Amino acid sequence: GNLLARATQFSSDLSIVDLDVDAPKASTITPIMERSEELYEALVLGTRDYVRKNKFSDVVIGLSGGIDSSLVAAVAVDALGAEHVHGVSMPSRYSSDGSRTDAQELAEALGIDIRTISIEPVFQSYLEILGPSFEGRSADLTEENLQSRCRGQILMALSNKFGWMVLTTGNKSEMAVGYFTIYGDSVGGYAVIKDLLKLDVFALSRHVNERAGRTIIPESVLTKPPSAELRPDQRDDQSLPPYEVLDPILSLYVEQDRTASEIIDLGHPEDVVRRIARLVDVNEYKRRQCPPGVRVSEKAFGKDRRLPITNGYRG
Repeated sequence: GNLLARATQFSSDLSIVDLDVDAPKASTITPIMERSEELYEALVLGTRDYVRKNKFSDVVIGLSGGIDSSLVAAVAVDALGAEHVHGVSMPSRYSSDGSRTDAQELAEALGIDIRTISIEPVFQSYLEILGPSFEGRSADLTEENLQSRCRGQILMALSNKFGWMVLTTGNKSEMAVGYFTIYGDSVGGYAVIKDLLKLDVFALSRHVNERAGRTIIPESVLTKPPSAELRPDQRDDQSLPPYEVLDPILSLYVEQDRTASEIIDLGHPEDVVRRIARLVDVNEYKRRQCPPGVRVSEKAFGKDRRLPITNGYRG
């Protein structure tokens, strides 16, 4: 058959379709959005509805100077207005000057307020308190995760004091393989980009600047290697495959329900596929404790893809 009408996406609309064949009224067929615009508008609408319908007026976001928090901040401003979005820079001894500058420039471009609260005093106190118990053991992920949890506590304290909802900034690639700190950077009320793979985060971040016709997210944020900055010279690709390798495998394994063997048969490296599948499976317990977020893919973690936390499944 023929398409008679299509309402606009992600906004209220009234569409009248008159089937009187003798004197029909003209109907409107709204064009489908380009993929980046469609994804972005879905994030904006989902965030606006969740925040407002849960009776929050303002949100707070930890601004690291990285691409994930930059995109979340941009979405929040379009969803709620700049006056309702609050940024917090929480540098540590491992935060680069560039990241601090990028967070400040982003906040200025978005027109949101930003405050700086160093985690160093809290982090150092933890190290001193735990030092006797850790004696004889070298520094490892424990100290890295402590920093993330310091930041989570600061954000939740601001949330409690001012009644702001914390927006978390983890993406689907990180959540899939457990590359985040439980009770740390996963703490919050809503996970805006939890169903967005990292490559889509990069694409949407460039889209933010294109749709605005000016630089919102600094170019340095778009081009620098992703890093959690929890240890000296840290980069994501030291712990994970490059996202150009990781994301296609995750799409096949998580969203298309392909087995590891099927993905290997498609030409992906066996050692990488087996490792990624294993990481996805063993980190179900971490994802279960993360906030809800916008669903934009065929299969999101949570309602769409559910495995028992304790399981022997190996894809």
